[in-house]
Amino acid sequence: MSLYAMGDLHLSLGADKPMDIFRGWEDYVGRIENNWKKLITDGDTVVLMGDISWAMKLEDAVEDFRFIENLPGKKIILKGNHDYWWNTLTKMNGFLKENRFNSISFLFNNSYLAEDVCICGTRGWFFDAEKENADKVILREANRLRASIDSAKLLGAQPYVFLHYPPLTDGQVCRPIFDVLIQEKISKCYYAHLHGAATNFSFNGTKNGIKFELLSADYLKFCPKFIK
Repeated sequence: MSLYAMGDLHLSLGADKPMDIFRGWEDYVGRIENNWKKLITDGDTVVLMGDISWAMKLEDAVEDFRFIENLPGKKIILKGNHDYWWNTLTKMNGFLKENRFNSISFLFNNSYLAEDVCICGTRGWFFDAEKENADKVILREANRLRASIDSAKLLGAQPYVFLHYPPLTDGQVCRPIFDVLIQEKISKCYYAHLHGAATNFSFNGTKNGIKFELLSADYLKFCPKFIK
């Protein structure tokens, strides 16, 4: 079994917000499907790192989730900043059960075992956000990340962290999130969210003993990234 990851699918199969209008996103749904099926088997696990669907409500995301369900492998989804359909874990699990989406799970204050690796993570938050209560949101996300890692400790496997927002760029650091990674001795952290010219400021490398890597879909040319 292998572990893969990719963020920012931005599916809109049940909504009228296709990404094909943007440069580099032409036929992105077909490219995701073709690349996925070339790599992923039913025994593999794929972490989908937020911005999954443009649907505003969970019930409007059925076609996007059906597309994901019909792809090979087990899929673990975390929240992105555009996932407005995101709800309580009880409601989302009910949605999966009702629609028989049996290969999909949600990463939300919990963790999942994938062989000798434990999948941990949360949405995170953009460290330069000017929104009201941004500091409160960042601290909440840091606590959710810690809860996910604490859950992993009970499973006894090495934790790998997956975020939607970058915990750092080439020149800035989201200190509350970064501090959790250091304190918990995380060795690998993957993130998404950055597109186009913004990827020029992404940090791909090792800092404080932690390997960071950007895995947004367009940056990966819509091909899931092999992790382990």
